[in-house]
Amino acid sequence: MKRKIITTSDGSKTIQIEDWNEQYHSIHGALNEANHVFLKHGLLFFFNELASTTSHSTTEVNILEIGFGTGLNAFLTLVEAEKLNLKINYVGVEAYPVEMDEITQLNYTDLISIAHKNTFEKMHQTPWEEEESISQNFQLQKQQKFFKEIKSEAEYNIIYFDAFGARVQPDLWTEDIFCIMFQALKENGVLVTYSAKGSVRRAMQAVGFKVERLPGPPGKREMLRAIKR
Repeated sequence: MKRKIITTSDGSKTIQIEDWNEQYHSIHGALNEANHVFLKHGLLFFFNELASTTSHSTTEVNILEIGFGTGLNAFLTLVEAEKLNLKINYVGVEAYPVEMDEITQLNYTDLISIAHKNTFEKMHQTPWEEEESISQNFQLQKQQKFFKEIKSEAEYNIIYFDAFGARVQPDLWTEDIFCIMFQALKENGVLVTYSAKGSVRRAMQAVGFKVERLPGPPGKREMLRAIKR
């Protein structure tokens, strides 16, 4: 499928799949969406509201990303982990990795932290399937496989669910997939996604999640956050 680099409303770039009229991130702002959905309502919510009141570690967090894509969510998490002095063990699952020549056209380090330019490149250059220490605070393993092949059991504190939308890939937003996500999370683990579709919320609830609607990022009225109680 033909892909091209486009600039979103907040000046950050993303990849567009022209055949689907679908983007890796919101056209209303790739950076704004990632910060709002995955950092604010995922990592920071867990760190501030759940980590200290449960059996979870308050200094080490295991994160699973569904749709590693451009690495934007992982990069923001790495930078935030240094600020909070958190140890992040990050697994990014992606069936169709982005090409390096596309990665070099993205402007994330310019907008987020130019001091981490080499770190961002290292994230994408590290071999797939191997655990790599990207920084003192961030351990990364990229896994190339389909989401339905995930077999984890009570392993993660947070899931960033950033798959392509249900309009183009409805099979990624089913009860079967969310059952896999539920099993992969530890008790009181958190799943966040940009989607707010009623069918997605009902699929999450059907497998046992407690689901809440939250204000969405720019261009979206709502998003979803699910907790494994």
